[in-house]
Amino acid sequence: MPAEAKSKPRGKQTGKRQAIELTDQMGIAAAQQAGVRLTSPDRVVFPGQGVTKARIVAYYAAVADRMLPFLAGRPLSLVRCPQGRAKSCFFQRHDSGGFPDEIKKVAITEKDGEVEDYFYIDDLAGLIAATQMNTLEYHIWGCRRDEIDKPERVIFDIDPDEGLGFEHVRSAAIDIRKALGEWGLESFPMVTGGKGIHVIAPLQRVTEWPEVKAFCKTFAQRLAEAEPDRFTARLGKAKRKGRLFIDYLRNERGSTAICPWSTRSREGAPCAVPVSWDEVETLERANAFSLGHAAARATEKDPWPDYFKLSQSITKGMVNAVAGPLR
Repeated sequence: MPAEAKSKPRGKQTGKRQAIELTDQMGIAAAQQAGVRLTSPDRVVFPGQGVTKARIVAYYAAVADRMLPFLAGRPLSLVRCPQGRAKSCFFQRHDSGGFPDEIKKVAITEKDGEVEDYFYIDDLAGLIAATQMNTLEYHIWGCRRDEIDKPERVIFDIDPDEGLGFEHVRSAAIDIRKALGEWGLESFPMVTGGKGIHVIAPLQRVTEWPEVKAFCKTFAQRLAEAEPDRFTARLGKAKRKGRLFIDYLRNERGSTAICPWSTRSREGAPCAVPVSWDEVETLERANAFSLGHAAARATEKDPWPDYFKLSQSITKGMVNAVAGPLR
């Protein structure tokens, strides 16, 4: 094993948050250890920060144990940036050929009856191979490939209108948590690396997509009805003026959302990172976690310790009840 793969990343203090110093050599060593060919490891993919392809690999090697439980076995879409973040990037849903074997494929029947090959990844080697293919973002379905029609989570993305401060996003996330709790659903917050917070509730795989989507749609609409000057559940930009859009549209078959611990193809090389509800109250922005900060977070206490232990679901009775009189 290369010496670099054995050594622990060095940490440094930046403000109040710990950061790990990731190096190109750490990424090269991780690729060698995983048996994945990494070409042009020194190619810069985040020009503003000088972050290279090898350093992205080093990051995923550091967070893989935390990330893979959310990623493995789920259909996903990739955001690929062949010329780096600052150039043209594109969203790829289907296998177009030429991908390494570590990036696996699953055939899924579409709504129109056509069968398409989707990607999935099961291990660190897959993450490294996807980085080799210039992937900077991983967007996952809300289900596993072995049971496509039964979601295992719901997600509400809080998307603020231009000009609204992050304090509005924070308070909305806390209130959505409370509202979900009234339906017996425990939820967990994640900063997206962009502008918002995702409020995520894991589910037992007992109810199919149409019922789950119906619950999420009506739940979001009821929030908007209760506070129309604060929330909207309507997609159009014109309807968001001065409001927070509660995006429930990710809760249907084939829709995706950014995977916990994924890098984002945005200025600053931010990451999507799970946080605790206590932290939400003090966070200043949704893109506060750099590669080094997120890597350090992955070595700390899990802010979502019960995520995979919960036994909760959205029942048909809940779907009918949420559509009843405003609670």
